Amino acid sequence: MKKIIGFVLAAVLCLGGISGFASTFTDAHGNTIELDETLEAYTDVKLLGGDSARAGETNLGDLWADALRWFAVSGKINEFFEEDDVRAGITSLDVDEAHVVALWNAGNLKTDIEAGIFNAEKIAEVLPYPNKVAVVYMTGAQLLEQLEACAQGIPCGTETVDACAAFMQVSGLACTIRSQETYDAGEPVGDFWFRANSVRRVSIETVNGEAFDPDAVYAVITSNANFNGMDVSYVMKEAAETNDRSVITTAVVRDVVWMYLKEALNNRVDAAYEKAAGRIIIE
Repeated sequence: MKKIIGFVLAAVLCLGGISGFASTFTDAHGNTIELDETLEAYTDVKLLGGDSARAGETNLGDLWADALRWFAVSGKINEFFEEDDVRAGITSLDVDEAHVVALWNAGNLKTDIEAGIFNAEKIAEVLPYPNKVAVVYMTGAQLLEQLEACAQGIPCGTETVDACAAFMQVSGLACTIRSQETYDAGEPVGDFWFRANSVRRVSIETVNGEAFDPDAVYAVITSNANFNGMDVSYVMKEAAETNDRSVITTAVVRDVVWMYLKEALNNRVDAAYEKAAGRIIIE
């Protein structure tokens, strides 16, 4: 059966690669974007977004965050710094691979991807926003506070589903959320969130297999929206403002996901993403 699926996939991808057709998609901001219909991939498993991604770690959340981190540690991000940043000497990340993590907010994983063939339109449905890849340099303590604030809606239910849009899918770290602990809410931020007066619900166990260091500096790969403080990403915004090495690149997130699918996964999402990897434990 695997040989048959592999043959069909190869044939489909070959045909897609020579079609040359394009279609358009209107994103959530009303922008009309052109989609490359030659972009096709195959997933052996259903990838969960939507409300599932707001409630906890999902395989689609893992895939999306992995794409961002891969983009950074592979060095491909180096081609996408803006000219002004390059002139300022920003041509690569300032930290080593062990200090690179990715965070992606669940509210920007709008739908599932069913098992089988999927294309650029499906990825645009998952992320119907013109997000670009951003780099925010944060101390471990800031990273921990950001995760605390973003998890304030957990456990996710009818009354907290809006707040859970800020829940972060992750790559490069392992953390625990003690959902029965009371969130220490400070000043309101936006419509559904509050600053974290203290960190009591979230702990980071490891970063890329090494002990978490609250004093270390980590490069957090995320979106321009979170860079600018979307939802409850006030920690990211403050960190970016105090570290001028933090930047928004010219790389479009949807394009980066396709780059990861093609170059790292050979256009196939296999059983490695059958279920969530266990990076986020909710107690």
